[in-house]
Amino acid sequence: MFSRDVLQIDAAAATTQIEEAIRSQVLGTLRRKGAVVGLSGGIDSSVVASLCVRALGADRVLGIFMPERDSSDDALRLGRLVSSHLGIQAIVENIAPALAGLGCYDRQNEAIRTLFPEYGEGWKCKITLPSILESDRLNVFQLTVQSPSGDEKSSRMPLASYLKLVAATNYKQRVRKMTEYYHADRLNYAVTGTPNRLEYDQGFFVKQGDGAADFKPIAHLYKTQVYALAAHLGIPDEIRRRPPTTDTYSMAQTQEEFYFALPYDRMDLCLFGHNHGVPAADVAPAVSLTPAQVERVYRDIEAKRRATRYQQLRPLFVEKVKEIED
Repeated sequence: MFSRDVLQIDAAAATTQIEEAIRSQVLGTLRRKGAVVGLSGGIDSSVVASLCVRALGADRVLGIFMPERDSSDDALRLGRLVSSHLGIQAIVENIAPALAGLGCYDRQNEAIRTLFPEYGEGWKCKITLPSILESDRLNVFQLTVQSPSGDEKSSRMPLASYLKLVAATNYKQRVRKMTEYYHADRLNYAVTGTPNRLEYDQGFFVKQGDGAADFKPIAHLYKTQVYALAAHLGIPDEIRRRPPTTDTYSMAQTQEEFYFALPYDRMDLCLFGHNHGVPAADVAPAVSLTPAQVERVYRDIEAKRRATRYQQLRPLFVEKVKEIED
């Protein structure tokens, strides 16, 4: 019988396996002295930083906080909490001036004003997807804006406006990754990726942004399993209790309303079920959904895989140039 127990892992054994892989990959394959980790105050980067400390030592791990104009105050505070807890060196790189110079914020505003011409100083925004539980959805995003007085308005986004807003926003992840590689290059360190299996499988990352890294030590773990490792590693409770957020747009939003069909714990179970060929009717009781709703989630998983395959691809060549072992 399918149950939530399918995602249980031996956290101690998983930790040991990942530690050994990090040492082998960073010091051996990559021939680097340590690791750079971008700290967001979230569970994934906190667990990755802890694993790197255990594998390489605190003196070989550099944490970087990269706030910008739309970052939540909690991100920097919680990032500092985990760096202090781990005893690693950590630095703050405010990327807002770089983003402003690149036109990130102006380009975002231009895209938003195609729907809300009044959008300006003091306003906030977010983009969301409709619920998948009532019927099959088209992955058409909705833009919500909030005025300085707190009034909210929402509108379905035409494709051109959506693409322009996302393209402008993607500067944030790409500037952060450039910053990580600057410090990695000067220290002869490797850059760490922090996606979990759910994010990696479903393309929830920016190509050449947070999708770029030299090694990705938790990409094989479902988000539920990352939380299990966090408990084993002693990650501070406040970080473990924090709901997964995007911290990308100025209005607060969960990963569920921004991208995924369900909260991470139920999404993990649906992804596991789909990956292992478990019928939707067997998964449904474990996630408190109907079989029809689980079927919709399965279809959404496949739709996201097709839509984001481009992000997973390596550069394409006409002919093979050099043999490189994976």
